[in-house]
Amino acid sequence: MTHSLSSSRPRRALYDVPAPAKLNLFLHITGRRPDGYHLLQSVFMLIDWCDTLHFELRSDGQISRADLDSPAGNNFEALPAEDLAVRAAQALQAACGTPLGVHISLEKKIPSQAGMGGGSSDAASCLMALQRLWGVRLPPEKLQAIALCLGADVPFFLSGGHAWVEGVGEKITPLTLPAASFLVVKPAAGVPTQDIFTAPALKRDTDTATMLGFAAYTDGLIFGYGQNDLQPVAQKLCPQISQSLEWLKSQQLHGRMTGSGSAVFAQILHDNDFPAPPGGWTVRKCRTLEMHPLRNW
Repeated sequence: MTHSLSSSRPRRALYDVPAPAKLNLFLHITGRRPDGYHLLQSVFMLIDWCDTLHFELRSDGQISRADLDSPAGNNFEALPAEDLAVRAAQALQAACGTPLGVHISLEKKIPSQAGMGGGSSDAASCLMALQRLWGVRLPPEKLQAIALCLGADVPFFLSGGHAWVEGVGEKITPLTLPAASFLVVKPAAGVPTQDIFTAPALKRDTDTATMLGFAAYTDGLIFGYGQNDLQPVAQKLCPQISQSLEWLKSQQLHGRMTGSGSAVFAQILHDNDFPAPPGGWTVRKCRTLEMHPLRNW
């Protein structure tokens, strides 16, 4: 399916770039600001499950986007014409005043409504790639401000690696994590993030954690610290999350939901084979990335 913001055809290909997913090792909600935004603490971890974005330079100043073929199944949806990647391109174009444009082709592999940050990662990779494509460079603080306006997870993906994340997503402290493997399960059903954050039952007063406390807990087995405060509400809204956790338990694995779900994950210590999941579910073995693939850009 193709969505175009202009009838003019793109000019020439320049870049193909990855946009990796993330997992939240834990996610605590510690409060709520007067404007309604939730305050969080989390460890965001990059994994080797990636979307791919293709960028073609346009000299007419127009920004357009097309969806490339994605894996079949219920976990992938056609994106709106002005998705986060297009909005990122528009914001960067306005901020730097370039007369150039771009055609973005998106090969979607990270499932939608998974809590894995696929759309946010696409936007961050778009900001990084288009600076090089257009020959522009914004100061880091201005680029981070654009990223935060696009979404709470976008600044993390610009940071270049694993991170301790606080505030509404803007306070990012780089973190070193040992290499690890995970089994990620995405059931067919999803749950809108807004429904979780507006739920009266959502816990919003978890005690503040510390990086020292997290570091003392993690020693090779980096999974298991804290909890995901969004998970109980999400399980009530989407029963397949509970079913996915039970499926992991049947494989002798202790699982947890990532982000706002509906994907769940568990650390695996051996490269075992696992049986096929229920129909419509996606299961994938993933490893941590050493750094973001575009970090040196």
